[in-house]
Amino acid sequence: MPVVENCLIQLKLTTKTLVRQSNKCKKDEKKEQAKLKKAIEQGNTEQAQLHAENAIRKKNEALNLMRLASRVDAVAGRVHTAMTMRTVTSAMTGVVRGVEKAMDNMNLEQISKVMDTFETQFEDLDVQTGYMEGAIKGTTALSTQQNEVELLMRQVADEAGLELKDDMQRLPVPQEPVGEESVLSERLHKLRNAV
Repeated sequence: MPVVENCLIQLKLTTKTLVRQSNKCKKDEKKEQAKLKKAIEQGNTEQAQLHAENAIRKKNEALNLMRLASRVDAVAGRVHTAMTMRTVTSAMTGVVRGVEKAMDNMNLEQISKVMDTFETQFEDLDVQTGYMEGAIKGTTALSTQQNEVELLMRQVADEAGLELKDDMQRLPVPQEPVGEESVLSERLHKLRNAV
């Protein structure tokens, strides 16, 4: 049992490390966006494109780390469920022995108490297993858009009220971000609180 508990602790620590790394990537993305804005202000399109590529790379890295943290947290949940199942199995063994003793004595009150305990434990197990299965099924992969570099450059230029050189003017207007990072962070927080 200590091996399983150690495994669970390591999984939780790994999840926290991945979340920290993801947050660092988000900070790096913001730094690159600031450098992008400065390069656009100076009219340096090549440098702006490099900073936009770096910002997109950091954004994708942060999302990938958050996805990985979510998956590791799901594995931790499975390990926790296995530990719970082991506990419930030993409790059920005790209940079965109690039922056997009660049957020998035919004490209906004692049989009723034992069966109520068994039912309660079984319902608790159902709730925990159902929650973990739902959480694991809830993980989804996120897709990336085409022309992310150009769209980010356009967005930063628009926010700063700047004009890009003529070769960048024909790009489409960027769409509002969907908020995928906050959704992943929220799901990860819910999973951590459940375990």
